[in-house]
Amino acid sequence: MSLESKRQPIIVRKVIRKGGHHGGAWKIAYADFATAMMAFFLLLWILNATDDPQRAAIASYFQDPTLFEPGSPVLTVPAGEGTGNAPSIIDFGGGFAIQPEGMTPAQLQALARQLDAARLEALRLSLQEAIDDSAALAPYQEQLLVDVVPEGLRIQIIDRENRPMFDLGSARLLPHAAAILGEIGAMIETVPNPTAITGHTDARPYTSPDYTNWELSSDRANAARRALIDGGMAESQVGRIVGLGSSAPLEPDDPKAPVNRRISIVVMSLDAAEAAFENETLEIGTE
Repeated sequence: MSLESKRQPIIVRKVIRKGGHHGGAWKIAYADFATAMMAFFLLLWILNATDDPQRAAIASYFQDPTLFEPGSPVLTVPAGEGTGNAPSIIDFGGGFAIQPEGMTPAQLQALARQLDAARLEALRLSLQEAIDDSAALAPYQEQLLVDVVPEGLRIQIIDRENRPMFDLGSARLLPHAAAILGEIGAMIETVPNPTAITGHTDARPYTSPDYTNWELSSDRANAARRALIDGGMAESQVGRIVGLGSSAPLEPDDPKAPVNRRISIVVMSLDAAEAAFENETLEIGTE
């Protein structure tokens, strides 16, 4: 047998890797990194520009923003300080009369807004990543809408023709909808911002004259609240529960469309929360 006949054939296998540098996972990782770096540099700036009492006040604010609601003795400041004559969310005065040396009240308020925006953006990225990758949420991508609205970060869970969230005409959550809300509640728990939960129905009339779409949407919003809390969201984070019936359809041209049946959860920005609570305080005071 010749030497050439003893040679083994050389087999070349080509491995084709899917995705590679064209995948989108790196974008989420980079966005998380950029958000973390921005928060880190803001932290360094705070440490350098404030004294111990100011840092303690800022820490208290982010641990419990309710201490800084309008009318709180901690934040009542004389007219003319800060922006406008109304109390500001981080205008120090009143109760312990801190006089910032490194930062003005307006600068502290601007800093709070920047940190709040960074926090909500990080939550949005985490939610979007979970919707794409989470075993619990990925199957329901088409039913989950996440966007930024003037009031804050909005998460909507909508019905599909063959996949409703509730039993027909009922406020009883189906198991998959309860699981979705539980996952979302665990993520909302990571931020201190209050939430506004709104229930919506389609325009199909309810059969009972004593129980209409207004009652149904309110009961469904409350059912969503319970599921969010079961998932980990603090009960103190619930700022508002609203039932809008069929008055605000997602598809105005088709008011009976399934997508109009939905739960909307808004993680409120601190500015929006302050304005909402301030308006409620004013309404109570004028009655």
